Formats: sequence, structure tokens, C-alpha cells
Amino acid sequence: MQGNLMSFALRLTSDRDDAQDLVQDTTLKALNNEEKYVENTNFRGWMLTIMRNIFINNYRKTTRENTVVDTTEDLYHLNLSQDSGIETPDGAYACNEISEILAKFPEEYRQPFSMHVAGYKYEEIAQKLQMPLGTVKCRIFFTRKRLREILKDYR
Repeated sequence: MQGNLMSFALRLTSDRDDAQDLVQDTTLKALNNEEKYVENTNFRGWMLTIMRNIFINNYRKTTRENTVVDTTEDLYHLNLSQDSGIETPDGAYACNEISEILAKFPEEYRQPFSMHVAGYKYEEIAQKLQMPLGTVKCRIFFTRKRLREILKDYR
């Protein structure tokens, strides 16, 4: 049974060490709950269900632990880009150059695009700016296309 468990654990975790931990946790949980196993039922299915449930619970726990709660007004910190691309002087220069180009765009195009880059969904932008959803999508598309044209030699 350990081979089957290890194979399934590798598919779930994609990491050998995590898979071995998952197999251990599953075996321990099965031994601790031995009395809950019903005779003449699929033992392999029971074990794989235990493993899957442990994996899901661990995933949810990790997700909860890594969730950042933003208590600032208007969720300011959550809307900041986490990866700014400014690790190098070239990256900082590129960001400044793109920001300068974007600043020349009309406000009605710049604002939806900036909100989209900041992580807002199309529906949220439309609601916040009181615009039809199609208009928001169109303006973001146009801005992205125009930036690509302006920066085509940049690559």
C-alpha cells in the first residue's frame, strides 16, 4: 500500500519530501482511526481518501496562514503590486519610462488601465468608475495595445 500512497502523494504535492510527509501523516491517521474502517470495503480507496483530505486541509491551512489582512482604508496595501520589477537599475528606469508614457494618456484610458494593473477585476473597475463593463475592457485593451506600439523597440 505504501507504493500506491507514495505515487498518489507525488501527484498531489509534486515534491518528494512533501510526498513522504503526506504518506507518513496518512499512515498515522489511518492507524489512529483503525476502528472507523468498515470490513469488506475498499481499503485502498479509504487510504487515498484520507490522504486527499489531509492534503486539502494542509493546503487550506497554509493558504489561511499566508493571507494578509489589510485594515487600511480602501484596502490600499492589497492593491499595491507585489512584484514591482524594480530589482535592478534597468528595471527602475524601465518602470519610470513606462509611467511617463502612461501619464501622457487621457485620464479616461489611464485610470482603468492603472486599476487593472493594480489587480482590480474588470467588474470592480466598471463599478468603481460607473462605466459599462464593455467600455472598461475596451479602454484597457486600447491602452495595452497603444503601449505595445510605443514600446515595440524597447524589447
